[in-house]
Amino acid sequence: MASDRDYYEILGVSKTATDAEIKSAYRKMAVKYHPDRQTDKSEAEKKEAEEMFKEAAEAYSVLSDPQKRQRYDQFGKAGVDGGAGGFGGFGGGMNMDDIFSQFGDIFGGAFGGGFGGGGQSRHVNQGSNIRIKVKLSLKEIANGCEKKLKVPHYVSCPDCNGTGAEGNDFSSCTACNGSGYVTRVQRTILGAMQTRSACPTCGGEGKTINKKCKKCKGEGVIKQEDVVSFNIPAGVQSGMTLTVRGKGNAPRRGGVTGDLLVVVEEEAHDDLLRDGDDLIYNALIPVYTAILGGTVEVPTVDGKAKIKVDPGTQPDKVLRLRGKGLPHLQGYGSGDLLVRIGVYIPENLSRDEKKIFEKFQDSPENFEPTDSARKTFNENFKQMYD
Repeated sequence: MASDRDYYEILGVSKTATDAEIKSAYRKMAVKYHPDRQTDKSEAEKKEAEEMFKEAAEAYSVLSDPQKRQRYDQFGKAGVDGGAGGFGGFGGGMNMDDIFSQFGDIFGGAFGGGFGGGGQSRHVNQGSNIRIKVKLSLKEIANGCEKKLKVPHYVSCPDCNGTGAEGNDFSSCTACNGSGYVTRVQRTILGAMQTRSACPTCGGEGKTINKKCKKCKGEGVIKQEDVVSFNIPAGVQSGMTLTVRGKGNAPRRGGVTGDLLVVVEEEAHDDLLRDGDDLIYNALIPVYTAILGGTVEVPTVDGKAKIKVDPGTQPDKVLRLRGKGLPHLQGYGSGDLLVRIGVYIPENLSRDEKKIFEKFQDSPENFEPTDSARKTFNENFKQMYD
């Protein structure tokens, strides 16, 4: 599930809401649509409540994270889940256990921290994430692309289905009586203080292995290398992290598999510089083209284009090719290609060529810079250091 609704609208808060206001709004929705509150509802109503519950969790997962919230405010959903390129949002790749494993503390004592009735917290193993870098050319960024990478990671053991036990041979943990948790009472000057933590004997699983799996030696996971295929949306920027759900490390003895975090690294282009969604090209033209005008061929991401140079074009003038830059990440329009003009002054002239330019000295009124030209030159120079 990945809702098209605005995340602020889902939680019923303004875009200037504080972290505390966002947390409070999410808690109210989570309590309202919590599965334990739907026991007397019809199956259709339960399903609708579950979708609302996931939708609220998806919104909270983004707005409660300062970096994700900043990208969402700037780029919309494309900035936090990679758009339609295969990087699912929180709700799209997570089930109810995933939500409780990450946000279970948000419910406080309303449901005993549990899910599914009984008031008992459910221990969910969480596999670790894997972070990799992927280098992208400017052309790949402009058009979007599919990448296939070999990723070494831990996967669930096929022989024991990730349980770590041969023949599913377990016994209830005697240290915690199968609950997965132990309670300790500590006496202080304020009285008795009770704390609860995961059982150190069984790691919170509530059971112990009688006979370990020979393949994974009781770990429930083995290491292998798999080819992971994923899509890169057009318009990404260097340093952006995209998430491939469920392609990280599997946890020991079952649980929620971690994610593959893909960090974008942009390769430098031979001719083009990037400035946000705009591209910049420094075009060095002959002096006669600057004086007489003409056309200049410039590189683009996908090939070449011609741009008109007016007679009397001055150095540092910027010509704009609209829409020839990079696509906006959220998918609406593209940046421009900005062509900055430089004029090449030949260093070595023949005798006849020198005579041509010597004649210009006889009409300085056309070749000496005007006051207006000097003013523009100085303003452009100052802007370089502002």
